[in-house]
Amino acid sequence: MSDPAPGASGQVPSSGLLSRQETLKRLRHDLRTPLNQIIGYSEMLIEAVAESGPSVLLDDLQRLLNQGNEILGLLNEALSQRKIETGSVELSPLRHRLASPLSGLLGLRDICEETARNHALAEVLADLAKIGLAAHNLRKLLEKENFTQRYAIDPSPLSTGPAATVAPFAVGSRNPVTDGQAQAITGRILVVDDEPLNREMLMRRLDKIGFSVSGAEHGAAALESLSREPFDLVLLDILMPVMDGFQTLERLKRDPKLRHIPVVMLTALDEVESTVRCIEAGAEDYIPKPFNPVVLQARIGAYMERKRLRDQERAFLAQLQAERAKSERLLLNILPKAIGERLKAGEQTIVDAVPEATVLFADIVGFTRIAATLAPAQTVALLNEIFSDFDQLAEQTGVEKVKTIGDSYMVVCGVPIPLADHAIRCADMALQMLDVIDKFNRRNGLRWTIRIGMHSGPLVAGIIGYKKFAYDLWGDTVNIASRLESHGEPGVPQVSAATAEKLSSHYLLEQRGMVELKNRGEMMAYRLLGKA
Repeated sequence: MSDPAPGASGQVPSSGLLSRQETLKRLRHDLRTPLNQIIGYSEMLIEAVAESGPSVLLDDLQRLLNQGNEILGLLNEALSQRKIETGSVELSPLRHRLASPLSGLLGLRDICEETARNHALAEVLADLAKIGLAAHNLRKLLEKENFTQRYAIDPSPLSTGPAATVAPFAVGSRNPVTDGQAQAITGRILVVDDEPLNREMLMRRLDKIGFSVSGAEHGAAALESLSREPFDLVLLDILMPVMDGFQTLERLKRDPKLRHIPVVMLTALDEVESTVRCIEAGAEDYIPKPFNPVVLQARIGAYMERKRLRDQERAFLAQLQAERAKSERLLLNILPKAIGERLKAGEQTIVDAVPEATVLFADIVGFTRIAATLAPAQTVALLNEIFSDFDQLAEQTGVEKVKTIGDSYMVVCGVPIPLADHAIRCADMALQMLDVIDKFNRRNGLRWTIRIGMHSGPLVAGIIGYKKFAYDLWGDTVNIASRLESHGEPGVPQVSAATAEKLSSHYLLEQRGMVELKNRGEMMAYRLLGKA
C-alpha cells in the first residue's frame, strides 16, 4: 500500500512514520552535503588568505562562512532528530526559509570572486568556483517541483545531479607557511567519499597538516587500496554507491590483515542509530559533517598516536614471539622436548627413574691418531659433518641424542618418553650409522670406522647444573653400553644379552662370546649383523 500524500502544509502525517523518518534523515544528509562543502572550502580560503592577503577579501570570506553556518543552523533546527521522530517536520516552510540566505550566500561568493579576479588569485578563484557549484546543487535540491512530496513519502535516494569535476589533487602541495607548524604525528590516511568536492576538500586539509593522503570514491575502491598499500587511518563516509560505509567497515573489521586500522566515520548522516551501528561494528569515532577542522585534526592526531602505539605493541609482541621461538629452538638443541616443556612449566628439579631404556655409544676408531695428522679447523669441520649426519639420523629413527664427548656420540631411546620398541629404534640407528660413515668416507676420501655398543636396562635421567645445565643419564646401563662400545669391533655394532633378547625376532645376531668388561667382569656379547 502506498503512503498517503502529505498535507498542504507539507507536515509529515503520522502513518508510514518509519519509512518517512528514514527519508527525512536522507534529506538532511543530502542538504548538509553541499553545505559541508561550502563551509569547508570557505574555512580553507580564510586560512590561505589570512597568510597571504588581501585583507579586503578576508572580510568578505568571513561573511561568506557566516552565511553558510547560518543556513546550516536553520537546516539543523528544521530537520532536528526530535522533529523527525515526532513527525513535525514542515518541508515547504523550510524551502522558503532557506531561499533568502542561500541567495545572499551566492551574492557574497560573487563579491569574493570579483575581488579575487582583480588580484589575480587563481587558486582562490578555483575554490570559489567549487563553493558556487555546491551552492547551486543545494538550490537545485530545494527548487525541485516535487521536493515536499518526494521527501515526505519516497525513501529512495535523491541525486544532486552529476558529480562535480574536481581538478586532481596533488599530494605535496602544502603551504610553506603552515608546514613548519604541522603536528609531529604523521602517517597515511585514506579518505573514502563519493562526493568529489568532499574528498578533495578533506584531502587538502589533511595534506596541509602533514599527512600523506589518498582518496577512494566508494567502499570497494577503498578495500582495494587497503589491500595494496599500508594506511594508518581511514576516514569513511556512509552513503556511497557500489559499497556503502557500513558494508566497508564490516568487511574491513573481518579481515585479520586490516582490522587493526582505525576507522573514523565522517558523514552528514548523523542520527543515533547510525552512530551506534558504526561503533558496534568497530569504528573508532563518528564525526558528523560539517566538522570543526580543529576538532577533527585533534581527533585524527589522537587516533594516529593510538595506532602508532598499537603498531609498536604488535611489533614488540612479534619480536617477543620470535625471541621465544629462538629460545625454544636453543632449548631443544640442549634438552629433549618433553624435558624442555617441564622446565618451562616451572619444575626446578627434574630426575626420573626409568625402568627400561636402551643406550647407544658410538666412537670413531683411532681418532686421536687421525686428529694429529689434521689441522685443528679441518678436524672440527669433519667432526661437525659426521655428527650433524648422526643428528639427522637420530631424529628420523626417534631416538634422543644425549651428548657428544670428544669423538664419542651417545643416544638413548625410551627416555624421557617411554617407548616399547626402544631397542629396535637404537638398532636401526646403529646400522644406519654404518651407512652414514660409508657415505662420509666416500665424500671426503677417508677410511674412518666406528665402534658401537648398546645395552638395555634401568637408568636414572635428569637435569644437572644451574646455568649451563645439561640432560644426562646415570646407572649401570649407561656404563655397560660404554664398555661394550670400547671393547667392540670396528664396523660391527656390539650389544648385550639383554638387548639381543629384545632384537632376536627382528634382527640377525651372532654370538661373539664372553667379553671382559672393565669393572664388570665377563659378559656375553652379540654382534648386530642386520635386519632379519
